Amino acid sequence: MNFQPLANRVLVEREEETTTTKSGIIIPDNAKEKPLQGKVLAVGPDAEEEGIRVGDIVVFGKYAGTDIVLEDNEYLILNSDDILGILK
Repeated sequence: MNFQPLANRVLVEREEETTTTKSGIIIPDNAKEKPLQGKVLAVGPDAEEEGIRVGDIVVFGKYAGTDIVLEDNEYLILNSDDILGILK
């Protein structure tokens, strides 16, 4: 995949949500919410200056970003302002 975000945008792949609870209850697909964290795959030049790097795991708001499909995979494009933090 060759995708380069512009300005302060970041390309993120959402992390898969667990399908069972701690007590072993299986969560059906239609009851799952989209995960609110993901791995950074590409970074625009302005976002890189803000300290966001490829490979970071970031947390973002529930309604943040734009969903896109590249090569049959779903991704999210976020503005760096939509990123709430980086998990260390």
